[in-house]
Amino acid sequence: MEPEVLKPDTLTGKVALVTGTSRGLGRGIALGLARHGADLVLASRKLELNRELAEEIRVMGRRALPLATDIMKVEEICATVDRAVDEFGAIDILVNNAGTNPIRCAAVEVEEWSWDKILDTNLKGLFFFSQAVARHMIPRGRGSIVNISSAAAAAGTPLGSVYGASKAGVNHLTRTLALELAPHGITVNALGPSFFEVGLSEYITKSPELTEAIVSRTPLGRMGKPDELAEAVAYLASDAADYITGQVIYIDGGWTA
Repeated sequence: MEPEVLKPDTLTGKVALVTGTSRGLGRGIALGLARHGADLVLASRKLELNRELAEEIRVMGRRALPLATDIMKVEEICATVDRAVDEFGAIDILVNNAGTNPIRCAAVEVEEWSWDKILDTNLKGLFFFSQAVARHMIPRGRGSIVNISSAAAAAGTPLGSVYGASKAGVNHLTRTLALELAPHGITVNALGPSFFEVGLSEYITKSPELTEAIVSRTPLGRMGKPDELAEAVAYLASDAADYITGQVIYIDGGWTA
């Protein structure tokens, strides 16, 4: 059964900047927002893949600006936000999706490089993208920021201590930014996916044994689909969610229940 969707014109006239769009969940989120009428700024390190995605979005009748952005470098974040505002005049929606988890190992084996890469991508990049975009949203008195957290933030994650810590930090930032930006009409929320068929969960889908273990542990009996996350993002970014802020919503088939 396909997920129920919002009206096709829900986000018409809005500009959305999505990070980590070259593949996986970020790509699905960008297509989902375009499907609902938004124009897109696509920010990731892989410019060629962003260009291909931009062409798909243009075929849908939306505008798209593909940019090469290293989320670990604040100067590139600021340049991306400035370019987006120059091109489209404003940013109505920011989706902080870019994330990484390059290691799965015990905490006693974690090396400094992996700590820095995970925290700089998942937390530092998210914070400074939010800061840069909020500075443009505040004078306009409106805007929506949607952070992609993880179900790993809700409980201890053996072999994923650094990743889980980074996503717990995302949840805290979501609540704090929501409080600070509420007087300016800006909402800030987070979605916490568990295991999806693409993105960081791809190592699971390649293993029938791991897939079965995850599916059997999930109350709804399956992994998530990219469109299901994209629809949740579109809802939080829409006017229908104007009274929702500071929330972390887990999109996990009941995993955290």
